[in-house]
Amino acid sequence: MEKKIMLGNEAIARGAWEAGVKVSSAYPGTPSTEMSENLVKYEGVYAEWAPNEKVAAEVAMGASIAGVRAMCAMKCVGLNVASDPLYTASYIGAKGGLVYLVADDPGLYSSQNEQDTRRIAVSSHVPVLEPSDSEEARVFTKRAFEISEEYDTPVILRTTTRIAHSQGVVNLEERVTPDDKEYVRDPAKNVMVPANAMKRHAFVVERDRKLAEDGAGEKFADLNRVTYNDTKIGFITSGIPYQYVMEVCPNASVLKLGMVWPLPEKLIREFASKVDELYIFEELEPVIEEQVRAWGIPCKGKDVFPLCGEYSANLLREKVLGETLDLEKPAEVPVRPPILCPGCPHRATYSVLKKLKIHASGDIGCYTLGVAAPLSVVDTTLCMGGSISMLHGMEKGKGKEWTKNWVAVIGDSTFLHTGVNSLMNMVYNQSAGTVIILDNSTTGMTGHQDHPATGKMLNGETTLAIDLVKLCEGMGVKHVKVVDAFDLDLLEQTIKEEVARDEVSVIISQSPCALLKSYQPKGKCYVDEEKCRKCGKCLTPGCPAIKKDKETGYSVIDETMCNGCGLCQKLCPFDAIRLEERR
Repeated sequence: MEKKIMLGNEAIARGAWEAGVKVSSAYPGTPSTEMSENLVKYEGVYAEWAPNEKVAAEVAMGASIAGVRAMCAMKCVGLNVASDPLYTASYIGAKGGLVYLVADDPGLYSSQNEQDTRRIAVSSHVPVLEPSDSEEARVFTKRAFEISEEYDTPVILRTTTRIAHSQGVVNLEERVTPDDKEYVRDPAKNVMVPANAMKRHAFVVERDRKLAEDGAGEKFADLNRVTYNDTKIGFITSGIPYQYVMEVCPNASVLKLGMVWPLPEKLIREFASKVDELYIFEELEPVIEEQVRAWGIPCKGKDVFPLCGEYSANLLREKVLGETLDLEKPAEVPVRPPILCPGCPHRATYSVLKKLKIHASGDIGCYTLGVAAPLSVVDTTLCMGGSISMLHGMEKGKGKEWTKNWVAVIGDSTFLHTGVNSLMNMVYNQSAGTVIILDNSTTGMTGHQDHPATGKMLNGETTLAIDLVKLCEGMGVKHVKVVDAFDLDLLEQTIKEEVARDEVSVIISQSPCALLKSYQPKGKCYVDEEKCRKCGKCLTPGCPAIKKDKETGYSVIDETMCNGCGLCQKLCPFDAIRLEERR
């Protein structure tokens, strides 16, 4: 059997391909993104980027009802968007295997909250599998499709940042494509009007019971594994925390849950009865612990381990063994917070907003970093598409005069994700306010994925590019202006004009992301010290490529970082910064 080292996300893509998946739809979201980027490389699979996670879930559901194996992928907060179809998909079930890949983010490496997908799974009555390494990621993906078809249910494959982005040895197997399931019209199952849904709800309850019962037996022995060693301490755990248990307490007894919902009560009771002290070691919410306690089984969980953040082996050593590692003091390194890249067009837009002392209702993406000094423009960030709706709420709450000191900022990908409906709401309800679409021609924060306005699909094929101007005009926005983000004078004039209006207006601040492969820098900027007056105007946008020399006081530009955007050049009142054009 061929072996290969793979990221967890790569292994999931491999498992999906081996399982015979035919359709995959996703919206990029760290830490789930690489799964789709790898799956599209396999023959026999149609993989796409959808405008948002709700659409992705509906695409996968349609393929499943048609009788083929399908999946959708998203990060944890994306499941909030996809929850609408998920809850009803649970009632309808699955014809062809239907799998939701959902990547949680303990430790908040790239998310606006630290939610636990298992909570939504419990509420929606959807079983959850959780791998603990790359090989299990491959195998559990295949098992998820099997369980989906056998039990007539969608299945959530839950990962975390540590699984998604860690590497491990994976066994490669051949693709086995099951025959398409014959489509038979069945409104009682597939049309969820109340009368039908009532009957399907009863089916779901019985399905939960059957999954929990089978989860305690041989049928799921490959997922839920018991190892009895020293019975003084026993752990119930899953996913990455299982690896920490095996590292710190290799001689303890362990019940490793591969299916973390529904829980196998019989197996858990049996395991608990054979250990003296039972620990539930699970990251984020006490999902397992609460159910175990509800069954009257004594255990230790969040009374010992924290509710917040990512777990570690050292945490286990401290809380269970009472050990504190005497580690050498790590080398002190400068704090390096996230920052907009050199040449980022968002910095240019924010520099104008800061000059005009305008507040920004922010959104989810690279441009959220406009909250940090020295730009300090973004005042709020809630969720995808929320910037526009929040600006509307501000206008309705405080009046048009108050919001003339505000704008909503949103990226091109995020606008198409959930910003369109928000803008529609502003127009429909006769709001007043200016929306700035920060169009850098990509989905930047998650690694430069395409979207419906870029003209490229996930597989690289050329397609129709949504025209943002026509889209906004089609919703009734009378004033839509497109401005080069680095044309500071025109951008300033345009912002002044648009925020003064008593109706909705849109500014598309347009310039490509400086990290795109297709981006061609104009050249490199440099400082002419003979003209420099040490005023510091060039430093105000906070570009990491430029700094002040502590000894001379002159500004210095790092040519290895400079992308030649010319922002500092345009801000210099003494013409002391020059652009050396690219040859």
